[in-house]
Amino acid sequence: MARPRQALLTRERIVEAASTLIDAEGLDALSMRRLATELGVQGPSLYNHFATKAEIVDAVAESVVGQVDIGVFADCDWRDGLRLWAKSYHGVLSAHPNIVRVLATGPGRRPHALAMAEAVYGALIEAGWSRSRATHIGALMRYLITGSALGSFALGFENNPEIYERYPHLHRAHELSAHRAAVDEGAFELGLDLLLAGLSEHYDQGVRR
Repeated sequence: MARPRQALLTRERIVEAASTLIDAEGLDALSMRRLATELGVQGPSLYNHFATKAEIVDAVAESVVGQVDIGVFADCDWRDGLRLWAKSYHGVLSAHPNIVRVLATGPGRRPHALAMAEAVYGALIEAGWSRSRATHIGALMRYLITGSALGSFALGFENNPEIYERYPHLHRAHELSAHRAAVDEGAFELGLDLLLAGLSEHYDQGVRR
C-alpha cells in the first residue's frame, strides 16, 4: 500500500506554521527544530527555504503587516485615512501580539512594511504636510499603535484588592483585568481621537511644517 503523500513544504507553509506557533507560545518558543516538528518534516529541509530563524521571524512579521488595510488612503482625506489605517493596524497587531516587538523596530527591508510607510507618508505629503512634519506624524502614529499593542494596561494590575488598600485612589484597580477590552481599547481610541484632533487643529491653522 502506497504511503500518503506529504504536503509540499513551501515558504508559505513554514511562515503560517511559525506564525501560529508564535501566536500561541511567543517568540521564544520558535526554533528550527520545533518548527520542523510542527510541520512534520526533518529540520534540514527548512534550510532550503530560510537560512536562519531570524529570516523566518522577519517573514512572519511581513505576513502580519500584509494584513493591514492601506487602501483606505485612496478613498478619503488624510484624517479619515489615518484613523481607518490606525484601527486596521491596531486590530491586526491585537490578533498577533507576540510579533509586535519585532514590528516596533521598524520596517527594515520588508516590502509590505515599506509599502505601508509609503502609503502613510504619501497621503500626508499630498495633503500638504511638510516632509519633516509628515515624518513626525508617521513616527507618532507608530508609537501609539505599536505601543498600545505591546502589552495590556489593565493586566498590569493584579486581581487582589489587598494590594491596593493603602492607595485610596486605586482601591478598585484589582477590577481592571476583568474589563481588559474596555480599558485597553478605550485608551487606544481616546489616544487616537486626541492625536487626530490636535493634528487637525494644526492643519486647519496652517501649521504644517
